[in-house]
Amino acid sequence: MRMLTLRLKGNEALAAGILTGGWMLLVAVPLILLGFDLADHIRSLNALIRDLQVDGLPPPPDWLANLPMIGSWLVEAWQTVNEEGTAFFVRIRPYLGQVGNWLLVHSARIGTGILELALSLVLVFFFYRDGLQLAAFVRGVLQRLIGEQAADHYLKLIAGTIQRVVNGVIGTAAAQGSLALIGLLIAGVPGALMLGLLTFALSLIPVGPPMVWIPATGWLAWKGEYGYAVFLGIWGMFVISGVDNVLKPYLISRGGNLPVVVVLLGVFGGILAFGFMGLFLGPTLLAVTYSLLGDWVIKGTPKVVPSTTSLSFPAQKESASE
Repeated sequence: MRMLTLRLKGNEALAAGILTGGWMLLVAVPLILLGFDLADHIRSLNALIRDLQVDGLPPPPDWLANLPMIGSWLVEAWQTVNEEGTAFFVRIRPYLGQVGNWLLVHSARIGTGILELALSLVLVFFFYRDGLQLAAFVRGVLQRLIGEQAADHYLKLIAGTIQRVVNGVIGTAAAQGSLALIGLLIAGVPGALMLGLLTFALSLIPVGPPMVWIPATGWLAWKGEYGYAVFLGIWGMFVISGVDNVLKPYLISRGGNLPVVVVLLGVFGGILAFGFMGLFLGPTLLAVTYSLLGDWVIKGTPKVVPSTTSLSFPAQKESASE
């Protein structure tokens, strides 16, 4: 923002508009592509269901029978579903309505999240354009309330917390989603863009990304693509998950002594309480509360001064003299 404002000879509104437009493209284009990708997969799923109703299931793969303990049971279940055919789909038809209602509810939640995201992108323009004036106003209010030194301390704490969330949480999620997309494209997994965005969303959970690349690896093995399955397994374990194990703690720990668990708990609780905006509000509120409690405990702890004299017991001396 500062560099662009200098290039535009101090036109802050134009610089803020250019940056906001860039963010809108960066967010809107993947969402549009995801919508087209989901539509294609829904059509493919409908075609698959029609084919299964007419032709039945394909023969079970050879490796399914070789699974220990459950292989024979899975083969029998496969053949039972294949023999029943249309009756099976008639039996599950009542549950399809429940699945449709569940998808409708979660689609409404996704729409609410997209609306919050659009609102945050609109607010980005004003934060870019009026950010310095807003920061000066907040600093002045805090200095009147809690003093100059404390105001500077908590402003740095808030700024550092937001920066650590952006770099450590969102940055790591973007890196994992991009690496997952690259690996899935190389392996030829269908719906790579959708799975990459799903990896980005699930990276907020410590065990989230393996929920994407492990099933994709199993699907490649089921299709007989053993080379790509081995590649994706190694790529997922050492590259996608390795980023989460190495990059996230490093980025979150930079710029302060706030525990990593406080930031992560703030992220989870903030998303549950406030939605998308809670990704930033939750860690900030928790960091400020944690710092306030720490200062309060330190100020309330009495200082212990070591004594150079020997301990005496007046009550015992009095009783001894008596």
